[in-house]
Amino acid sequence: MGTISTKFSIRDLENLSGVKAHTIRIWEKRYGILNPMRTDTNIRYYDSENLKKLLNVVLLHKHGYKISKIGTFGEERIPQMVRQIISEKSAKNHALNAFKLAMMNFDQQMFFNTYDSLLSEKPFNKVFYEVFLPLLDEIGLLWQSGTVTPAHEHFICNLVRQKVFCQTEKAEKEMVVKSERCFVLFLPQHEMHEMGLLYLHYELISRGYRSIYLGEGIPLSSLSEMKNTFKEVTFATYFTVEPKPDEVESYIDQVYAQIMGTSSELWIFGKRSGAIERSRPRLTVFQSLKSAVELL
Repeated sequence: MGTISTKFSIRDLENLSGVKAHTIRIWEKRYGILNPMRTDTNIRYYDSENLKKLLNVVLLHKHGYKISKIGTFGEERIPQMVRQIISEKSAKNHALNAFKLAMMNFDQQMFFNTYDSLLSEKPFNKVFYEVFLPLLDEIGLLWQSGTVTPAHEHFICNLVRQKVFCQTEKAEKEMVVKSERCFVLFLPQHEMHEMGLLYLHYELISRGYRSIYLGEGIPLSSLSEMKNTFKEVTFATYFTVEPKPDEVESYIDQVYAQIMGTSSELWIFGKRSGAIERSRPRLTVFQSLKSAVELL
């Protein structure tokens, strides 16, 4: 993987592996699972190889191997055994670990290799739901805990976004339009979380719906022409960090006043949608992407 300068505390290992810090210390002291290093000021830390080994040990442990037994394995045997036991059941956990390692090391090739392996076994929609979504959720928690930096988060998110773009382009080339309804996908001003909307765009295209992806920073006033251009329009948006909870109702009122036509519909996703208090005609609030895709 090249020369990696990343250093991890035992708390970082806990966050990345899901194993409690005191358990990691026991594994380390009793069974020699890890080999920590020390700084010039005698502070313990772990390198990328320690993290990789711990993630592999966790996978073996979940498959019934006792830690005392794993501790007797040589350095080369552990990754070899991991490769042997990877199956449909465990591929998801292995891929999540590989993607996390790729993120921590800014290793694009590891990301691509892991993704290609997944795509050879299952369709893209399963990769997205079973691996990418849990990965992005976990990264959000790791960022909140200080284990990863914004640079790590942006690195992995941009690679995932790239794969969604690739699959969308492929679907567009094969697309046969089957409905007059046009979906217009946009984000509120200052809302930066677009991954869910990008994936919805892919699903719409794959199913033969006309979909226009506008993304972030689109003022409502610029969307008003959509209701005149297309006979049937469904506007879809995500409320993740915007609008603010006390501004959600007024924002939706603006949407209805400025861009909704008589045959328009409005779909809203995201955690801030929980702040919606009033029901409205032709408004659907979704708790998940899957529920919207099932409706399609």
